Amino acid sequence: MTSKVTYSGELRTSSIHLQSGNEIISDAPIDNNGKGAAFSPTDTVANAFASCMFTVMAIKATTMGIELKGSTAEVTKFMESEPRRISKIEVVFEMGLSVDEKTKNILERTALTCPVHHSLHPDIEREITFNWL
Repeated sequence: MTSKVTYSGELRTSSIHLQSGNEIISDAPIDNNGKGAAFSPTDTVANAFASCMFTVMAIKATTMGIELKGSTAEVTKFMESEPRRISKIEVVFEMGLSVDEKTKNILERTALTCPVHHSLHPDIEREITFNWL
């Protein structure tokens, strides 16, 4: 088992990662009857996409003797109704380092191999931008 999710009431859940004991709180968004006081489940999916891309890039970067620490990603999620679903995820990476074109291409291609990218429904549009120093 990976996690245990408990419904807390008032459209909120608490998820415990069983291996580490870390907790994630989710709350329904304001536009869907919630308080918007925490990541919504769909926010978590969009955030996981950027986090996953960073993770696989960092694994590759480490093998190349490169450190990505301090780089950031801004994530924007777009929703559609009928049925209510994620329609688009935009991720803008601000890469806090300067590398040559070959290294940029390797790391950018590596990001697109992340498991979340391959797990998202093909109808979800993905707009990914890398800004390098």
